[in-house]
Amino acid sequence: MPRLLLILLLLFPLRLLAESGGADEELNKLAWQNGPTDGPIAGKASIKVPEGYVFLDEKNTRRFIELNGNPPSDGNYMIAPKALNWFCIFSFNASGYVKDDETIDQDELLKSLMASDAPSNERRQRLGMRPIYTDGWQVPPHYDAETKRLEWGLRLRTNDGQTNVNYSVRLLGRTGVMSAILVASTHTLDLDIKAFKAALREFSYSPGETYAEFKQGDKVAEYGLAALILGGAAAVATKKGLWAVIASGAVAFWKAILGVLVAAGAAIGKFFGKKKE
Repeated sequence: MPRLLLILLLLFPLRLLAESGGADEELNKLAWQNGPTDGPIAGKASIKVPEGYVFLDEKNTRRFIELNGNPPSDGNYMIAPKALNWFCIFSFNASGYVKDDETIDQDELLKSLMASDAPSNERRQRLGMRPIYTDGWQVPPHYDAETKRLEWGLRLRTNDGQTNVNYSVRLLGRTGVMSAILVASTHTLDLDIKAFKAALREFSYSPGETYAEFKQGDKVAEYGLAALILGGAAAVATKKGLWAVIASGAVAFWKAILGVLVAAGAAIGKFFGKKKE
């Protein structure tokens, strides 16, 4: 399982932790770094943490993930407002330099994601989870060649009509890709996306790690922009065509994890109502 996707399993445990009465006590034990400060990320980049925000290093993000019922996972870093009304998890994939000369076909990608609903739901059924269906783009995938940033928001729904949105950003660098996933309540999603994107403006790669510093002989990733949307390294099969990704089960697996967001949307707001002092 890709490290970053583990965070999507947090939502149900967050509710359980809050209802057990142990949320504040356990969260207060973490070494929260209050802004303004600099947050180093994976030895590859950093983010300026403004006043009113907090940052967790790798060790404490690992504990945060563990507290919420997931296997301990290294290589993750977190930034959030002090109120914890949303949070962002960073992780770096040393895939190599991802060429950005690929044209993104939004319609074809959406068809591929929708076609993967059936195998994805088979896996969800085995996990005892409700079916989930691709409903469309909340924010169509778009790539900014100036900032080297790929963004998209996928709208998902359950068979009873409950919906949620997963908002993802990939920041391209010289030796790999930094992933940033926003976890937020659907009720405040638009405002949270705006705050999230404002926070990302303070992200920067370290000298020698920027996309522009690529040199001949550097490792080049085996996939392009479309594969990042379809699951990153798991979707190397895109070289054989998008349908090969579906056949391989890569997209189905990705969506099986991603879909936890839909079922747990109501739990986020309840937990995030507890302000971190």
